[in-house]
Amino acid sequence: MRTLIKNIDILTMDDNQTRYENACILIEDDEIRFVGNLSDLQADIQYDKIEDGEGKLALPGLINTHTHVAMTLFRGYANDLPLMEWLSQKIWPVEDRLSEGDAYWLSLLAMAEMIRGGVTTFADMYMFMEETALAVEQSGMRGVLARGLQGPDEKSGLRLEENRRLWQNWQGRGNGRIRVMVGPHAIYTCQPSFLLESKELAQELEVGIHIHLSETGKEVEDSKKKYGKSPVRHLYDLGLLDGHVLAAHCVHLSEEDMDILEEKDVKVAHCPASNLKLGSGIAPIADMIKRGITVSLGTDGAASNNNLSIMKEMSLAGLISKGIKEEPTLIPAITSLQMATYNGAKALALEDSVGSLAPGKKADIILINTQQPHYYPHTDWANHLVYSGYSSDIDSVWVNGKKLMDNRELLTIDLDKVYFEVNKIYKRIMEE
Repeated sequence: MRTLIKNIDILTMDDNQTRYENACILIEDDEIRFVGNLSDLQADIQYDKIEDGEGKLALPGLINTHTHVAMTLFRGYANDLPLMEWLSQKIWPVEDRLSEGDAYWLSLLAMAEMIRGGVTTFADMYMFMEETALAVEQSGMRGVLARGLQGPDEKSGLRLEENRRLWQNWQGRGNGRIRVMVGPHAIYTCQPSFLLESKELAQELEVGIHIHLSETGKEVEDSKKKYGKSPVRHLYDLGLLDGHVLAAHCVHLSEEDMDILEEKDVKVAHCPASNLKLGSGIAPIADMIKRGITVSLGTDGAASNNNLSIMKEMSLAGLISKGIKEEPTLIPAITSLQMATYNGAKALALEDSVGSLAPGKKADIILINTQQPHYYPHTDWANHLVYSGYSSDIDSVWVNGKKLMDNRELLTIDLDKVYFEVNKIYKRIMEE
């Protein structure tokens, strides 16, 4: 199957930030075969489909490196509370009412929102992850999934087994779109012995670890009281940072902490909206970027954000760093855009497949409608996207060469059916 997208402006997000005007992209099956000027494309190629991209900008699909998609049920619930009170008194009690089947519909709701916001790949940590994997398979998205783990307690062994079973049943499914990680939740929900069990499982499965890290000042303070060291140093001393690690938040870091993250090549998922809403603080991403630490973007769950817009996170990531440091040159727009694309792919160990538009990479492509007032005059695309763009500007989405949205119409998810099922779940769980 060959599809040609022509008459399209392109921002490749490759190493040179290559840009094209009125150019084309050739998709063959699930891969990109050509990016550039139509005049440089072999003239006698036959196409199964030709798409006209006039008035649109092509980008690699956006990547959300930290979320909890089935928490869409709790959007708008328990607002304006600090993290631990929000979790222990509000979220955890209602989570106990969720059933396995609920997670499928709640995940599909999140995936519909993400696709319509240009997100093609996401990393998730939660429970009932095989139901989320099923939703990924149906939606056509690319998902990197981890079972959220806590322990030790009477159920911690079962959780570890669920993570192993997730890998056994889903690793590589969906034509390679589904990958699995191991998900120890955080140092305040996982004792050292259980963190070591999680590490052993990750080594056994030869996959990475996805963990919350140094999200709040209280987490750091409690860690120092309990272990005599910061959460980052605690994980370092346990050897948990020795492999591929995706660390969400990383808000409260010392110089030593950042030295460790740099040394161990830990990948950071920066979640500015959630951190602001929960009053957790502002991550020192400018300092991390200067050190060469890979910083990507996540939304966290809809319960603490309250949406799943990476376009919004791009804007916040740049603006709040400039404001807090009183330095307008920090985090240029192109850097924010890189965090949402190539850095996201790198954070998930997918940079050889996605994150930029180049021949040989998977055809994860989004088209943005630039024929709107907030994109005029057409000058610097990166600045327009980061400071002026909205998720609703996304026109079309491909993942693995398959079109998931056309002219803002979802092609793989029946939204009316999802709304119907989610409303039933809400009435059963939240209106009791």
